[in-house]
Amino acid sequence: MKRDMDLIRDLLLKIGGRQRSFDLLPPEIAEILGVSSEGRLPREQAELLEYHLTLLDNAGLITIQAKLSGAVWQIGQITWAGHNFLDTIRDPAIWRETKVGVKQAGGFSLDLLKALAKGLIKKKTSSTPALTWTSSRRGSGSGQVIMLT
Repeated sequence: MKRDMDLIRDLLLKIGGRQRSFDLLPPEIAEILGVSSEGRLPREQAELLEYHLTLLDNAGLITIQAKLSGAVWQIGQITWAGHNFLDTIRDPAIWRETKVGVKQAGGFSLDLLKALAKGLIKKKTSSTPALTWTSSRRGSGSGQVIMLT
């Protein structure tokens, strides 16, 4: 089976958006078990999702909390490394440019993908004003204000 980085990104976005459960029971098995097969993913798609969730777990980007009956996968959480990776590829424009860079490189690893995305983010942010923190006191309270410089 081939690794699909678009699917990896989509899964991380879903998990980051609080989807914690993936039902991977294919219709054929659901029928055998006497469970409704309606709305179930075809076997090939279920296997593809299972493979990519396993890749995310093996890469340390998510934790798998449980595999209930082998069909429903419960996601524990996105790890620190998973959040860092997702933050670098979240922006659709950065993601598109990153994929172009990967094609030009002729191959990739997770580290190269992350490095390309980070480079694009740095390039994008170098043309925008910097954010700085300054303190501000008004009346009897105090607060933090973000100022563009």
